[in-house]
Amino acid sequence: MLMTMKYLYLLASLLLFIRCTTNIEADLIVYNARVYTVDSAFSIQEAFAVKNGIFIDIGSSKHILERYKAKQIIDAEQKPVYPGFYDAHAHSFMLADYFQQVDLVGCQSVQELVSRLQEYQKKYPDKKWIVGGGWDQNLWPEKKYPHRDTLDKYFPDVPIFINRIDYHAALVNSEALRIAQIDSAQMVEGGLIATDSSQRITGILVDNAMALVSKYIPAGSEDNILHKLRQAQDSLLSVGLTSIVDAGLDTEQLELLRKFYETDSLQIRNYAMMFAEPHNINKYINEGIYESEKLTIKAIKLMADGALGSRGACLLENYSDDSSRGFLLHSREEFQNALEQLAKSPFQVAIHAIGDSSNRMLLDIYGSLDVRNKRWRIEHAQIVSPEDFIKFKTFRVLPSIQPTHATSDMNWLYDRIGPERAKGAYAYRKLLDAYGKVMIGTDFPIEHFNPLYSFHAAVTRQDSKGLPKGGFQMDNALSREEALRGMTIWSAYGCFQEKKRGSIEKGKDADFVILDDDIMSAPNDKLRTIKTLKTIIAGNIVYSKN
Repeated sequence: MLMTMKYLYLLASLLLFIRCTTNIEADLIVYNARVYTVDSAFSIQEAFAVKNGIFIDIGSSKHILERYKAKQIIDAEQKPVYPGFYDAHAHSFMLADYFQQVDLVGCQSVQELVSRLQEYQKKYPDKKWIVGGGWDQNLWPEKKYPHRDTLDKYFPDVPIFINRIDYHAALVNSEALRIAQIDSAQMVEGGLIATDSSQRITGILVDNAMALVSKYIPAGSEDNILHKLRQAQDSLLSVGLTSIVDAGLDTEQLELLRKFYETDSLQIRNYAMMFAEPHNINKYINEGIYESEKLTIKAIKLMADGALGSRGACLLENYSDDSSRGFLLHSREEFQNALEQLAKSPFQVAIHAIGDSSNRMLLDIYGSLDVRNKRWRIEHAQIVSPEDFIKFKTFRVLPSIQPTHATSDMNWLYDRIGPERAKGAYAYRKLLDAYGKVMIGTDFPIEHFNPLYSFHAAVTRQDSKGLPKGGFQMDNALSREEALRGMTIWSAYGCFQEKKRGSIEKGKDADFVILDDDIMSAPNDKLRTIKTLKTIIAGNIVYSKN
């Protein structure tokens, strides 16, 4: 009996020794961190283990280090860790082009615009077209649209196409109009070819009229497009983005993305939307849904109206500084018919709507179709009439917002729509209270691609200079927790991916970011300057500052 007890004691000791010295194999361990899991309780942990691109355990540093071993171990040195940032509304091909075009952001006058064009032409004298974007007449002393005569004076022979900051208007010169065979103004459904007091074409094209010229701009080779997309991707990864929503791509662009992702040529996760015209919706529905590990195509994007800055947003009443109300890009009947067909399809719907009239129209159509469980979205929801906010709750319509639009537009907002209507503009708190969630994006390249700029704008309602001091319409600011949820788990929810990503939890994709300071506690004036130390997708480091 004594020998049996001794044997059992030795066996128990051996098993305890094996348990204490044999760790579970993992691929990656992160410890000594402040891990914002963004789970339902918004819990904060210290460490986690990753295997096969999935979080397999989260807890204290002691627990993780004792239980697991890994070839790669990161001591986070008490730095903050967050779920990978998810940009809910972006344009990757436009950003890719932007990096190789003339940058007109921040031009303070027409003269500066011309100067930048001249510098670009000197640097790239062989360009067949000069293409660029970012100009904003609201920053100029006269606050008036430029005229093609100014471009013709300096660029009589090379065609020019330069987008306004919102990409809903463009300025072209006479050579571009000649190539497009446009010599007189014509009616354009959902668009405008602007004319001056002499009925001459000014070179300003708004919304659907832009395509009359842009279709003549030569497309790059497949290799060149991939190179540009990788260049754009590098910038996105460097600011902690692990997933984006590509808010509207044509068939050719989507086919290229499929090819690039199938050959592992791109790393960032992409929820890509098909850009559709309502009068031809069956064509897009027939394309079918596509899902892979990093690329998903299951949403259709439509455009209801234009932008506020170019007075293309469709309003219930006239602009305060103009005699028009803007316009819809297609008729209500076309939207009604298209959405009735889409309601019977497996596709999610996302529609760009800026003005209070276009938002009301879409909310009412959504409500008539009873799509409460389909997570249909309104992109921007920028100006909403007071009585329409409740419809986001009643009809379960998901708001997709871009907080930096508020701080970019606030200086001229009252000129456009007056102080009373402005109470329902960029009303992110009201939208959050109505639906319970908001998706947060940047709308790059219209705004900068850094998600921390969106975070800062959402919580402070201030621009990059910290103005206005008290914040713009602070009753619609978000808390830091809400803003972080908006750029992680709520964005994932808006793409039907909340069970796979958007938070640091067991069984989810190991997408996360390590920053050099904590956005949950850093002073407001430091939020935009916080740097990304590491960006990880599926457990693989895709960006490292060191």
